[in-house]
Amino acid sequence: MDEHKETLRVGSAVRRRRRQLELTLAVVAERSGLSVPFLSQIENERARPSSRSLQRVADALCTTDVELLAAADPARTVEVVRADDDTDLDGSTPDARVRELARGHHQLHALEFIGDHDEGREFQHRNDELMYVVEGAVEMEAEGRAYRLGRGDTLFLTGGVRHRWRATVPDTRVLVVAVGDHIEAVDDRGR
Repeated sequence: MDEHKETLRVGSAVRRRRRQLELTLAVVAERSGLSVPFLSQIENERARPSSRSLQRVADALCTTDVELLAAADPARTVEVVRADDDTDLDGSTPDARVRELARGHHQLHALEFIGDHDEGREFQHRNDELMYVVEGAVEMEAEGRAYRLGRGDTLFLTGGVRHRWRATVPDTRVLVVAVGDHIEAVDDRGR
């Protein structure tokens, strides 16, 4: 049984978003720093972008990689990511690793940050996000306020909150869970 099977394709979501914004491949290439042929290959499912490349495309399309991934998930799947799987994302270093906890492209986006990451980058998502400190400690800045979080602490951010964070202890592990930006909460208690 292949636990790593990728059944999802993100190219169609990239193309739909680009066309929605009425942008050419050349404009997206200029904004993202990627080549027109590579972007065309992504859209035509002939190339699978790395996490970093997808993030650059999402930035160029004024969206997030989470939204693009969520928009591309038509399949029902069951997947297992083992603790010893080599699932580090692009940009990981020996001192700072990012590991996908749900491989593939889904409406739920879950990452484990180990060590520090680009503390200067500010994030803002339309939907809610949950951060859980598994080990170590972090300093978080959200909406102009500073928060110190330690092992076992959770921080919940509603959609639209600007935030950034950094690890303050070596080997800090943070779990970040977000729902794709296009997903809306539905009250189905009446069923």
